Amino acid sequence: MFGLGSVGIIVFVVGAFVISGLRVLNEYERGVVFRLGRLIGSKGPGLVYVIPMIDKMVRVALRVVTMDIPPQDVITRDNVSVKVNAVVYFKVFEPNKAIVGIEDYFYATEQLAQTTLRSVLGEMELDDLLSKREKINLQLQEILDKRTDGWGIKISSVEVKHIDLPKEMQRAMAKQAEAERERRAKIIASEGEFQAAAKLADAAEVIAKHPIALQLRYLQTLIEISTEKSSTIAFPIPIDIISQFLPKKNP
Repeated sequence: MFGLGSVGIIVFVVGAFVISGLRVLNEYERGVVFRLGRLIGSKGPGLVYVIPMIDKMVRVALRVVTMDIPPQDVITRDNVSVKVNAVVYFKVFEPNKAIVGIEDYFYATEQLAQTTLRSVLGEMELDDLLSKREKINLQLQEILDKRTDGWGIKISSVEVKHIDLPKEMQRAMAKQAEAERERRAKIIASEGEFQAAAKLADAAEVIAKHPIALQLRYLQTLIEISTEKSSTIAFPIPIDIISQFLPKKNP
């Protein structure tokens, strides 16, 4: 016969054994449960129970993970060496596959992202690399998503953050940009001169048809000058304007 003390100890041990199997999983977590090494499924969220010393539970977070890809050395198709870094956003959508299908899904995704980044960017020329950023991001996302689908991982997006060019390439591109700006400035200036010349030609045609317009323009200019506080200005007056006020000679 067991005494009361022995019964109490047994109850305490059994109770502790049962309570030790309780687990609490957050809303964004799932628990992948193995029973004697065999996968029996995932549990959660909330309060779950695993049999102590028989069941083993691995927690898996379902939130979006931000993975920073360190700078990668890339040689473009036109033989320009650049350093490119990126960021990958992904989440686990099937916890069982993420644990059983791959040893370390985070490390595997990181390595796959690095090799894919070098492979995709190495097939492009530098101009495309700088100007088609959105297209590159979409291409990287599609490739990675297809490769990680068997691991139960969904690639939400991939963003190329920074492209580090060699110093000599930066100077060459700066000179090219400066030359392009000068070319555009000269084109704009020549177009302005052309438009001004066209307007002057139109004005000359109007004056040729209506000579009085030139006289009115002279008078308008005199009015504008008179309103300004400036030095004395000698303004030529056409003789045909004052000839109307001179006495006419008798024939």
